[in-house]
Amino acid sequence: MKDKRILYVSSEVVPYLAENEVSLMSYDVPKMINDQGGQIRIFMPRYGNINERRHQLHEVIRLSGMNLVVNDLDMPLIIKVASIPKERIQVYFIDNDEYFKRKATFADEEGVMYPDNDERAIFFAKGVVETVKKLNWVPDIIHVHGWMAAMLPIYLKHFYKNEALFSETKIVTSVYSQSFEGTLDVEMINKVKFDGIPNEAIADLEIPDYENIIKATVMHSDAVIIASENLSSSLTKFIESSGKPFLSFVPKDKFAEAYTNFYKNEVL
Repeated sequence: MKDKRILYVSSEVVPYLAENEVSLMSYDVPKMINDQGGQIRIFMPRYGNINERRHQLHEVIRLSGMNLVVNDLDMPLIIKVASIPKERIQVYFIDNDEYFKRKATFADEEGVMYPDNDERAIFFAKGVVETVKKLNWVPDIIHVHGWMAAMLPIYLKHFYKNEALFSETKIVTSVYSQSFEGTLDVEMINKVKFDGIPNEAIADLEIPDYENIIKATVMHSDAVIIASENLSSSLTKFIESSGKPFLSFVPKDKFAEAYTNFYKNEVL
């Protein structure tokens, strides 16, 4: 994978958030490609529970300052950056006071999901693309982890379909069992349609529960990785019958070779 450019876009990444299946793989996979001589960038939201001082985040003024429209509202985009110690890996943080200042990731201290999580996901997807455009950095692969990043493939295939920067880019989505209860805002589909994305492309979002969001993401990806051993049988069957190249679950001690071969043989 030497000199291949891979953009990792994730809901969560260690060491900035607690360890779980998504956050660990969102660190381990980029590190593996970095060690192989690949060029990588990682993007994640700048949640309010990330300690900016400890992790030495700083705002990148030349990348910040634009407004992104979410459901007809202008939302300022702030970009921060940090480096993972010892790894020479740069992590970019998508920030906005309205969406990401609160001191938790997806839910309040009672465990209730934030009502605007759908808009946060849309903002995150647009923020990633606009920042990569400003960096003028052309990824060979965009690898998506976690449901907060799940809107990215949909927006790339529709809203940004005429962006020359991404004309050769392949999208890989890792699907995890980590989900959420209930649904996101039932108006989510209308907020996505506001951006000119056709109804038939996002029909799954009529009921925006975890599985339907992932189904929409899978259908807009070029390849899929089953990243959890205990993924639901319904999602597993959906992936297997999607017609997309897919990699079945691989245990952590064997993932490096399997992921590298998948990138080389099924994606690039």
